[in-house]
Formats: sequence, C-alpha cells, structure tokens
Amino acid sequence: MELVPLLAVILLYAVVVNKATFENDGNLEALLNHVLWEPTTSSTPTTEEEKVVPFFDETAPYVNLTVQIGANVDLHCKVNHLNEKTVSWVRRAGEKMQLLSFGHHVYSTDQRYELLFKDPNDWQLRISYLNERDAGHYECQVSTHPPITFSVYLTIIVPQLEITDERGVQVKDKFYYVGSTIELKCYITKVPQPSQFIVWRHESTSLNYDTSRGGISVKTDILSNGAKSRLFVANAQTSDSGKYTCSLTDIASTSVTVHVLNGETPAAMQHGGSNRCGRLHSLWVMITFAWILFRLS
Repeated sequence: MELVPLLAVILLYAVVVNKATFENDGNLEALLNHVLWEPTTSSTPTTEEEKVVPFFDETAPYVNLTVQIGANVDLHCKVNHLNEKTVSWVRRAGEKMQLLSFGHHVYSTDQRYELLFKDPNDWQLRISYLNERDAGHYECQVSTHPPITFSVYLTIIVPQLEITDERGVQVKDKFYYVGSTIELKCYITKVPQPSQFIVWRHESTSLNYDTSRGGISVKTDILSNGAKSRLFVANAQTSDSGKYTCSLTDIASTSVTVHVLNGETPAAMQHGGSNRCGRLHSLWVMITFAWILFRLS
C-alpha cells in the first residue's frame, strides 16, 4: 500500500476514534500529534488524566536569576500533570546544548551538579560553588511532542572590594608613626546578598577575633548594595607593619601595605621632597637667566 493512502486511512481512523475531542477543540495540530507521536498500548479510550498536557507552574516562559560567585543555587522547574513524561535539564550555548540531567539522573562529570526532586512537582537542578563560567542559559525540558521548555538565565556577580584610609582615599601603601592609630576602611559592593563574613588579616593572622595583640577593633555595617568594614589598631608599633587584607570569606579580597615608622621620614616622602626642591631650584635658575638677558638687552 502506498504511503499517502495509508496515512489517509490512519487519519480517518483517528477522526472516528477521537471525534468528541476533535469536535470540542477543533485543533487539527493536536490531533496529528496524538496520532503520529503519542504511543498507545491499548485500544481502549484514554483517561481524562492522560488527555491533560503537562504545563509549568510559572506564568512566564523564563526567569532571570542573579547569584553571587561562590554561592550555591537551586534552579526550580515545577511541572504539573507530568504523567509518563520525563523532565530534563540542559545548558544551552548558542546552538549547542549540554545534557545535565535526565529524569532522576545527572549526566555530567561536573560533581557540582545535583538533581533534587521536591514534592509535589519541583525538579530542581542544584549548582554548588558557582564560578563565573556558570553564567548563562539553562533549560528545563519536558518530553512532550514537541517538547515544552522553561528557561533560567543565570547571572554571576563578582563582589568588588576597596580599601581606603581614614579620609576615604583609596590607598595601596599607608604610613603611620609609632603610637598612632591605624584606621582602614573596606568597602564591599556588588553583593546581592550582603554577609557579615568579612575578615581582616594582618599577613596570615586573622584580626576579627584576635585578643592576643589587644587594641584591635573591627566594625562592620551592612549597606543596601554591600557592606563597609572598619579596622582600628591602637598604639601602632613597628611590628604592626605589613600587608593588611580585607576579604569576603574566600570569594574576593584586596590588600594594603602598612608602614609603621619609628620617627624616621618615609623614603617616598624624602624622594617627593627632593623632587620639589629640584623643581624650585630649576625655576630659580630660569628666572635668574631671564633677568640677566633682560638687563643685557
């Protein structure tokens, strides 16, 4: 039998068997999908539950999600009336797709991926210890014909840290005299979820809970877009010289070098003074030479 007459017979049979459904919705495309794609194991009419097409809880077909680097994130996909269909998570990069999970199984060598199912209908993809490369487009797919998809666009935020002195001026080197108070401020911005876990270190020593040195105080204020942390070291000694680091747990950090001087003038200041004296001397020579030329003219 030729292909075209065979398809005509199949379609005619489908119209007879599914007459009520076809008359109700008039959707020829749905009928063709049912005949050509949906497998049947019995000639008995389908149940009402089997006629319901799977759909997502979310009203929009996608969601934008912003998460801080180093954190864990759960991508949610809530599917109603799944029936015998299968849920998959894929990562899309242009035309390329990487399968991450299929049903209850993870298909990735990256151990940071985990598939979690939460009753009654939430198929969650968990990604641990996020890095910048994790940003991008993720899809939850249901194996209907054609598949239905729900997308998550993941953005990774990297916090920015800046250390200033007591005047609010950003510094990389700071000079103090013995007996003065070291005061440094650390500003943390681009933090979607502000945290109290801001650590100050002197070289390898944590200062937040240091009681052996004494005279050390750390005060942290949570701001709308980040945090501000202030470090005070009273009665500075030459042993307090070195690198001071402000870090947001193990995610990001910045440092400044502190020099505690015992009455001597910093080398940088000496060089700066010599340069200024040299410039003044050159200016005086030029003025004198110009005056001599004026008198000779």
